[in-house]
Amino acid sequence: MPATATKLAIIIDDIGYRLTDEAALSLPSSITLSVLPHTPLGQKLAQDGYHKGHEIMLHLPMQALNGKALGPGGLTNDMNEAQIKQQLQSAFSNIPFAKGANNHMGSLLTQMDEPMLWVMQSLKQQQLFFVDSFTTKYTKASSKAMQLGVPSLRRHIFLDNDIGERALERQFQQMITQSKQQGKLVVIAHPYPETIRFLNANLARLNDNDITLVPTSQLFDDVNVAVASHPNPTATLK
Repeated sequence: MPATATKLAIIIDDIGYRLTDEAALSLPSSITLSVLPHTPLGQKLAQDGYHKGHEIMLHLPMQALNGKALGPGGLTNDMNEAQIKQQLQSAFSNIPFAKGANNHMGSLLTQMDEPMLWVMQSLKQQQLFFVDSFTTKYTKASSKAMQLGVPSLRRHIFLDNDIGERALERQFQQMITQSKQQGKLVVIAHPYPETIRFLNANLARLNDNDITLVPTSQLFDDVNVAVASHPNPTATLK
């Protein structure tokens, strides 16, 4: 694939709680799966997805402005450096094969300098990348990643805030247009049955538009890649 080719990464996150999340494994293996830690199905789906050829990420719960419950493994603003790093290590140990992370919620925590610095220090140590889900325009994630040399991207489009057919089609068209304009794009979607059906029915249209669907780590420029090519070495199956 030439360096100038239009590249698109689609991340399916929020995986781990529902039996229907398994349907994400029916998607092409070039789609990235981001899995919540310490969830009933997360470890198994990460394992199964990896063996089907999907790139795996950790979907890391971070404190939101709305005070919504984070679930297990969440990072909050009352944690100190040691607690955040231990929680992050535990989350990565729970999700095998993760090559990077993106935030679940996080409109509060991603605005905070020190917690985001600690997160990036942990990722740097393990040669992992970060995708900012971009739940607030005040996020510090990218600047802290850059400061430490952690490969990072940010989400451009949410595909399925509305799972109606018309809304999904509108966002899909926007995804195609923006991919062509920017050359590379990060899209986040969720394992809703409606989303999975829509993607399976429509992803072939990307070829018609000369857009290549790639694992998320392939969006990093060669000069910017410090991402480990091996699976997450800290992952343990429990």
